[in-house]
Amino acid sequence: MTEQTSYSPVSAYLTVDDGFAAIEFYKTAFAAEVRETYPWEGRLGHATLSINGGDVMLADGFDETITGMRSPKALGGTTCTISLSVADVDHWFDRAIAAGCTVIRPANDEFYGRMGKVRDPFGHAWGFTGPAKGG
Repeated sequence: MTEQTSYSPVSAYLTVDDGFAAIEFYKTAFAAEVRETYPWEGRLGHATLSINGGDVMLADGFDETITGMRSPKALGGTTCTISLSVADVDHWFDRAIAAGCTVIRPANDEFYGRMGKVRDPFGHAWGFTGPAKGG
């Protein structure tokens, strides 16, 4: 267990199946740094990761007596995308794919810049936005 004293003003909180595996995956796919972990009865009760300068919190899904939160796999989908503003969309996108994410939307230049979207093995959608390659 590690301890943390401050958090980002707004943080995504993800519910996953197999939280300890998710931590290792996010370290590889998104260069996450583990800020704190709290195991609970052999499962992940809570973790805070630093990704791209912001906090992302996560835990295993628990029943109504604990948190009532369900993972995307338990729900059959997710209701949001975690968006990362990055300097090099292709670098982040390619690293995520190499780690095991699947493509939702290939990286492409749009009117607002470059954007790509992936789904991680735990069911969460991640979008990368940044400068267009054309300038």
